[in-house]
Amino acid sequence: MSIFSLTEWNQYLQKYPEAHLLQTGEWGELKSAFGWKPVRIMSGEAGVQILFRELPLGFTIGYIPKAAFSFQRSASSDDLWREIDDVCRRHRAVFCKLEPDAWDSNFILHPSSFILSKHNIQPPRTIIIDIRGGEDEILARMKQKTRYNIRLAEKKGVTVRAWDDIESFHKMMLLTGGRDGFGVHSLEYYRRAYELLHPKQMGELLLAEFEGRPLAALFAAGNGKRAYYLYGASTDEERNRMPAYLLQWEALRWAKARGCQHYDLWGVPDEEEAALEANFEQRHDGLWGVYRFKRGFGGELKRAAQALDRVYNPLLYWAYLRFVGNRE
Repeated sequence: MSIFSLTEWNQYLQKYPEAHLLQTGEWGELKSAFGWKPVRIMSGEAGVQILFRELPLGFTIGYIPKAAFSFQRSASSDDLWREIDDVCRRHRAVFCKLEPDAWDSNFILHPSSFILSKHNIQPPRTIIIDIRGGEDEILARMKQKTRYNIRLAEKKGVTVRAWDDIESFHKMMLLTGGRDGFGVHSLEYYRRAYELLHPKQMGELLLAEFEGRPLAALFAAGNGKRAYYLYGASTDEERNRMPAYLLQWEALRWAKARGCQHYDLWGVPDEEEAALEANFEQRHDGLWGVYRFKRGFGGELKRAAQALDRVYNPLLYWAYLRFVGNRE
């Protein structure tokens, strides 16, 4: 087994430019500053980044986010899983949660080694926007109202530019989280994400403003041919100017300019499309509040393969599930 440093891991990933953002060394370093320990291993030609989080009494939870390696039985995959099991046991992991970098529609699991998890960490359902082709083609795939709102924002004097005021972005995130009822990371978290991703052209913070006044901001990230809408915020000012629409359009243009082909809007309610379309005008709780906005950009509704748990300590795993269940 080989355990990689950050530099070695990034060199390894050069052979796999389509790796998900959450498997990059930069993401592991971000999480390492906030309670997780990244361990990067390789067996043969297959590698994986595992994040460990401490529990009481010296136990841990392992987490493999968005790994693209095979889950089917083969000599190479069996070797890799033996290495994963060894590392997890060395870290006294109660279990290791896996979120495959695969869509639910084409994912087949070898059934004997995993438990289908009741808890995902990343939102299981999302919208993927195809940003191949010209800008007119991308706009043509959007809903008419969204195209109208993008043009309206431009006509009403909204402009978008790159931004590096992380403290002001955090304040805007706190305002948005309080208004819309979602959790917000610390200032240090957003600052560290920017410091790790922006210098390598893997992330960009964009600001929509009117006459010099900040109205909305978002942080987008990209790796390989995929880009991701990670964090978004807005003020309560000038909302009739539709700044969020122009802002998201400029994020799509940023992703396209860096060579990405798809843009992940990162989370909508975990419902079938018929249920989403039937209820989005009445529901505003949780991710329902952003579905109306995200659906307009002409993407495809997709569901990720369900999270899986590989259990090493069944008794403590049962206790963990009881604890998590009581908090819901």
